Amino acid sequence: MKAILWTQYGAPRLLKFGEAQKPIPKDNEVLIKNINATVTPGDCELRRFDMHVLFWLPLRLYFGLFKPKRPILGMELSGVIEAVGKDVTNFKVGDEVLGGTGLKFGAYAEYTCLNSTKLITHKPSKISFDYAATLPTGGLNALHYIRKCEIKPGQSILIIGAAGCFGSYAVQLAKYFGAVVTAVDSTEKLDALKTIGADNVIDFKQEDFRQNGKTYDAIFDVAGKDSILRNIKSLNPKGRYVLATPWIKQVAQGKWSNLTSNKKFIYDLAKEDPKALDYLKSLMVAGKIKALIDRHYPLEQMAEAQEFVESGQKVGHVVINISGQ
Repeated sequence: MKAILWTQYGAPRLLKFGEAQKPIPKDNEVLIKNINATVTPGDCELRRFDMHVLFWLPLRLYFGLFKPKRPILGMELSGVIEAVGKDVTNFKVGDEVLGGTGLKFGAYAEYTCLNSTKLITHKPSKISFDYAATLPTGGLNALHYIRKCEIKPGQSILIIGAAGCFGSYAVQLAKYFGAVVTAVDSTEKLDALKTIGADNVIDFKQEDFRQNGKTYDAIFDVAGKDSILRNIKSLNPKGRYVLATPWIKQVAQGKWSNLTSNKKFIYDLAKEDPKALDYLKSLMVAGKIKALIDRHYPLEQMAEAQEFVESGQKVGHVVINISGQ
């Protein structure tokens, strides 16, 4: 089968388009002919191994100390089931599905095997394959973090880094839950954020939200680049600051804030949750959320796709076209 081969840690150009052995499903697995996958920041971070110091050694041992043990990246996909293991009862050949690979990865190939009881669900006919492929990582993480914000109807939320694969869904989910949403990102991305429901937008290149005197009931920080101690001053008393990128400096600052104020700092990685994936799917079918897709790339142009994601220019998701349907 055709696949993107990951044999070295480093730059996107080290990814090679080539041949890999077609996987055979285990008794509890399904074999999926992949239609679409996506390029997430997580795929890029792992490729270059730009990891948090606390996780670097255990993850390096898991993925390969000197070179990757798992030769195919890719975290989320959509496709059609081609074969099922003998113990699989909830899927059949021909079913259209979407799913996440977890730390096994493997979506950057013509075929992937997934455990039929893990992060996989049927794709409704009303959802396109490219939209479906953005839900298992981008959508699931956004839902997880917005739920951690515990916003109530009429409350205000600031989303920092709002135009990415997490942020673009977070804006829509926060609006669906009744919040007044202020989205922070760069100049060229603000119009797109307005189209998906942001009530207010802030261009961080032109305005420092910490200096405008406004405060919020919750802050969802996707980017995790700035001082938590400075940012949290824009939070109302008893507000919640939720961080998606737990670098050691920011976590230490957040924990200090927990000890010295009545504002709550939270960082908690999203877990595989099939029920949450089904919930997102229902919202998309109902037209409450949609995928914000910047570009499509064919599988063989993976290096270019990852270079574009790492350039910081993308709005929403970058989708990989693997096979037609």
